[in-house]
Amino acid sequence: MSLQITGKLIEKYPVQQVSEKFKKREFVIEISEDVNGQTYTNPAKFQCVQNRCDALDRHNIGDTVNVHFNIKGNKWEKDGKVNYITNLDCWRIEAAQGAGTPKNDGIPVYSSDHTTNGGSGYPTGAATATVHANKPPVTGSYAMPEEDTLPF
Repeated sequence: MSLQITGKLIEKYPVQQVSEKFKKREFVIEISEDVNGQTYTNPAKFQCVQNRCDALDRHNIGDTVNVHFNIKGNKWEKDGKVNYITNLDCWRIEAAQGAGTPKNDGIPVYSSDHTTNGGSGYPTGAATATVHANKPPVTGSYAMPEEDTLPF
């Protein structure tokens, strides 16, 4: 499943050579969302792996970026104890629309979401913290509908 989120780049870490055949580079974006008129910010850590590590070089701290990513999970067992690890694997990072000249990393976009921006797959006017999973973008806040039908 491919997801997309927009946020401000607040941290870039150096490339880590984990093994002879595997390298990764982590970065953090600050995600802001409006909930009932209140703005909340959350940091989210992503990783680029292998040949995608260099894509982050085109962006500076403070840039607003679109991050295209997949969620990867692993089960890890040691000494009879089970742990689950979740990674947000970035496969593309680019300057957000309206944030200046695009810093496209040269990887082509393939999107099955043709309901936004004239079929280009990119949202227009989307909320800052909108995550797209082949669905139309959410705009505005996550306010409750006018009729609250919850029993509590």
